Amino acid sequence: MNRRESLKALGLIAAGSGVLATACKQDKAKDAAAAADTEKLPGVQDFEHERNKQLHAERFFTEHEMATITVLADIIIPKDDISGSASEAGVPAFIEFIVKDLPSHKIPMRGGLKWLDVQSQKRYGNAFIKCKEEQQLALIDEIAYPERAKPEMQQGVAFFSLMRDLTSSGFFTSEMGVKDIGYVGNRPGVWTGVPAEVLKEHGFDPEKFFG
Repeated sequence: MNRRESLKALGLIAAGSGVLATACKQDKAKDAAAAADTEKLPGVQDFEHERNKQLHAERFFTEHEMATITVLADIIIPKDDISGSASEAGVPAFIEFIVKDLPSHKIPMRGGLKWLDVQSQKRYGNAFIKCKEEQQLALIDEIAYPERAKPEMQQGVAFFSLMRDLTSSGFFTSEMGVKDIGYVGNRPGVWTGVPAEVLKEHGFDPEKFFG
């Protein structure tokens, strides 16, 4: 299993048990982010629409933090032969909006990004985004797999788990991500009548129904 497949799989598992447990709220937030500068969404009250517009206009992450989020998102879900990367699917903007809509994510995300830079500075003498790719991946490998992580890396593990949850949520609810997993949506079934064995079970003659 290559890096994209393994991290993507972990992301889907984490999303299924963690962030996607609040999928309805995040879907609403994502829709709000997409429509904040346009018309009001159906079913959204005026005060909700105004709040969405306000959140969209605000900026929480700094340029450096957004650049780090972009690098991390693309490490988690890089571009491959099937689809583009997480950043190409708009995941960084999704995360920016989500942390404003769900403020409980603000401190864990900002603290985690700072932790990552401190670790990178200690090891390689540079902020994470300025490190070489192999250096970035070496550090991420130490926090991407919780069962293998050292005790002193648990803060990084918690941060990366949240980052992976948000990335997978943003990517796999985007148009690109939906195509990536091959989801085709609901399709109408074809009614061919009551099966002959069911009719017989209830005492009906199938030949009277089917001729």
